[in-house]
Amino acid sequence: MSLPRPVRAVVFDMDGLLVDTEVLCRDAMMQQAEAMGRELPLEVFLGMVGTNHVSSERILIDHFGADFSQAQFKAEWVQRFYGMSEAGVALKAGVVELLDHLDEARVPRAVCTSSPHREVERNLRPHELYERFHAVVAYGDYERGKPHPDPFLKAAERLGVEPEHCLALEDSHNGVRAAHAAGMMTVMVPDLLHPTEEMRRLCVHIAETLHEAQALIAQANRRQEA
Repeated sequence: MSLPRPVRAVVFDMDGLLVDTEVLCRDAMMQQAEAMGRELPLEVFLGMVGTNHVSSERILIDHFGADFSQAQFKAEWVQRFYGMSEAGVALKAGVVELLDHLDEARVPRAVCTSSPHREVERNLRPHELYERFHAVVAYGDYERGKPHPDPFLKAAERLGVEPEHCLALEDSHNGVRAAHAAGMMTVMVPDLLHPTEEMRRLCVHIAETLHEAQALIAQANRRQEA
């Protein structure tokens, strides 16, 4: 499998792609639901992956009901999450190697996430990765979140590269939908969500790891040089 065009910029999702936060979010939310005498099924949690906080809260209201204390739930699951991540959030395999390759190839890159800016800094600065991105597009920077294309279009604009020449790396279904709608070459690197037939249709490739994504980028750009 090869990419259809050379890669002039790379746009990364964050949670579940750069850092291993989705598992911690899942565990924190499920534990908090249980502590409040409720159950949060895995399929409900997975429906929130790749969405912003407003969309996630709507999903929770639909599941728990309007009388459920959203404020208490959010405050306490976030506290659990911070406790779990106190020792640091692990990087996903291949992140540093891929960024090193992009540095060598002089390919600009951006983070494009549904999380707020403070979470991007909290997750990336301890690993000295925040400064390695030329742009960060986070919650509040766009009108409509994923699965709408707005976040990815904003990332392309900030990088100064047309969307069709950008490679988007995503782990969530909503992220893939957003990147594809923006016109980017899209590669899914699955984390908690498995690729579906829809994902295979929207993506140019499903990669098992970021190492595989790096190989695709190198191959595409070598063809340009030949």
